[in-house]
Amino acid sequence: MRRILAILIPGLLLLTACGGEPAAPEPTSQSAGETAKLDSVKLTENGDKKAPKVEFTKPLDVTEPTVKVVTEGGGDRVKANQIAEVSVLALNGKDGATLDDSFPKEPQPVELNDELKTQSPIIYNAFVGAKVGSHLALAAPGQAGADGKAQPSQLLIIKVLSAKDAPKVLDKPEGETVTPPPGLPTVTEKDGVPELDVKGVKAPKELIAQDLIKGNGPEVKATDTLTVNYVGVALASGKKFDSSFDRKEKASFPLNNVIKGWTQGLTGKTVGSRVLLVIPKKLAYGDAGQGEAKGDLVFVVDILGAK
Repeated sequence: MRRILAILIPGLLLLTACGGEPAAPEPTSQSAGETAKLDSVKLTENGDKKAPKVEFTKPLDVTEPTVKVVTEGGGDRVKANQIAEVSVLALNGKDGATLDDSFPKEPQPVELNDELKTQSPIIYNAFVGAKVGSHLALAAPGQAGADGKAQPSQLLIIKVLSAKDAPKVLDKPEGETVTPPPGLPTVTEKDGVPELDVKGVKAPKELIAQDLIKGNGPEVKATDTLTVNYVGVALASGKKFDSSFDRKEKASFPLNNVIKGWTQGLTGKTVGSRVLLVIPKKLAYGDAGQGEAKGDLVFVVDILGAK
C-alpha cells in the first residue's frame, strides 16, 4: 500500500491490531465500528479517474475505526488472497476539506493476505466480499498531533476498481540452467542452498548480473516488490555476511529501496531465475560498509516472486 494508504492505513492497523482474533470473513463485506455515524455519507459518482462528490454531516467524529460499504458496485466480489486495486479520497472529518486524492493517479494495490487479516481484521473483512465498483467509507479517529493536541477524525472514501489473484510465489528457482563465463565466483549447491567460492576472483570494474538459471516467469520491473532467497559474501574476505537461507525465511522488499547493485542487476531479470551478482562497492555500501558487508560484494539471488 503506497501514497495515501501508506500514510493513513498504518494508523488504523495500530488501532485495530489489539482487537483480538480476526473474525472469519463472510461472503459479503463486513461493516464495523460506529456505522450509524456513516449513514449521512452520500456520494455522487464521477467515474474511476475523478473522486466522487461527498456529502456528510459535519463534524464527523468517531472513537474507533469505522467502515461500511456506502455504494455497492456491480462487479464480482473480492476474494481472500487477491489484490484489490483502489483509489482513495481522504477528507477532514471536521470540515470536509480534502487531505489527499489518489483518483487521478494510478490505482493503489491492497493485498488481502494473512498479514493484513491479522494486523487489521476490520479492514480485511471490509474488502473481502465487497463488489468491484463499490465505495467504502472508512473513518479513522483523530490522533494526537506533534503539539499534543487531538486532530480531527479522517474520512476515507475508497473505490474498489478491480481485484486480481496475487502472483504465485515459487519455493525455488524454475527455468533453464545457464553456464556462466569463466572468471566469475563459483556457485555450487548443497541441500538446495547455494554456496559461493570467490577465491581468485578479481574486483569488478562494473556490475555483473549473470543468470545461473533463466526463469520462465514475468520480467522484473524496478518498481516491483520482490520475494527472494539470497546469500551474500564479501569478495575480499570470502566471508558470508547474510543469508535468507540460513534464516529459513524468504525476504520481500521493494526493488527500488535496496542497494543500486540489486536494483540495476535484477531489473529486467525474470521470475524463477537464479542470478549471480558481483557488485562493485560504489553500487553497494562503499568502503565504510554495513556491518560485515564491506567493499565489493557477491550475491546469489533466487527471484521467487514479483508484484
